[in-house]
Amino acid sequence: MPFSRPNLSDLRALVAQDIAAQLSGTDPLLRFSNLGILGHVLAGLSHLHYGYLDWIARQAVPYTAEDEFLEAWAALRNVTREAAAQASGTVTFPANSGADLPTGTPLTRGDGVACTVSSGAVAGSGGSVTVMVTVNADPAGLTGAFGNCVAGTQFSLVSPVAGIQSTGTAATAFTGGADLESDSGLRSRMLQAFQQVPQGGAEVDYVTWALAVPGVTRVWVTRNGMGAGTVVVRFMMDVSEAAHNGFPQGTDGVSTFETRDTPATGDQLAVANALYTLQPVTALVYAVAPRPATVNFTISGLSTASSLLQSQIAAAITGAFQLYGAPGGTVPLSAIESAIAALPGTSGFVITAPAGNIVSPTGALPVLGTLTYS
Repeated sequence: MPFSRPNLSDLRALVAQDIAAQLSGTDPLLRFSNLGILGHVLAGLSHLHYGYLDWIARQAVPYTAEDEFLEAWAALRNVTREAAAQASGTVTFPANSGADLPTGTPLTRGDGVACTVSSGAVAGSGGSVTVMVTVNADPAGLTGAFGNCVAGTQFSLVSPVAGIQSTGTAATAFTGGADLESDSGLRSRMLQAFQQVPQGGAEVDYVTWALAVPGVTRVWVTRNGMGAGTVVVRFMMDVSEAAHNGFPQGTDGVSTFETRDTPATGDQLAVANALYTLQPVTALVYAVAPRPATVNFTISGLSTASSLLQSQIAAAITGAFQLYGAPGGTVPLSAIESAIAALPGTSGFVITAPAGNIVSPTGALPVLGTLTYS
């Protein structure tokens, strides 16, 4: 049975009882008793020791270990914490023909985020120059998802460059940014590595490999999805691409090192390149983003629900989609009803649409559409 740790009040009472029993005629409960003060000190030290032992016990097993102790357990299965990754993309500036925008030129995004030209270029006759840009790294190494942004975002030169206009726009979405992996994410991958024995290219191996890519949170593998000898890896990035409901930003395809089909771009390319060095040599692996399948809901019995409750219901439905959703899979309507019923103030509701379990098309994931209350 689990050990019941005494709290500080219990320890003070136990120490007082022990002093009174061992020294007859004394009363350690008196307010200004020296023995009472000493008893409080001893009880406090014992409480500190109990806390330290409790902390040691948590670090002694992989299920509850934290921080560097969790990393040490994960290292036994060659699983390491995903470092923060910086977003990158291309930016186009109006420019005179022949104007040079060199590598290393500092830029500023419209919201003040600092960036640097990572691959310079010379303007052609079209009146513009397009360069590869990388968001500057967080000095603490903790964040990176802040660098992701959509195409059309405004960028500016920090210092004037001859022949280049000071303001440009992102020609492609900036992708690849991810924060330092949390303990919960690392623990989940570590436990999976302990539970799944590597098999040289089994489905679970592709899942493990893809989850090791910064920002990837969910993975599904389809055998022969693009024909014989192919492997389709669909994945989501629920945190780093939260602005896009977790859907990867880029185009589907294979690794840049693969010669048998068109390379992917953006988030898909990052996953494809990571898998290329690990996959069996004969496999043709495609990194693919699931398609969103919008699901509208009508709920009766909550027509007077506050805006806060409505947002909580939306979050509950989204959470159920993330927990049970899979490309081409089924989300039980009962799971959504249970998630909503767990919220205070939802008694008596009825989901009138959809009428049954939510079945997603092949390669698609359900996302919440319109919520109507009646």
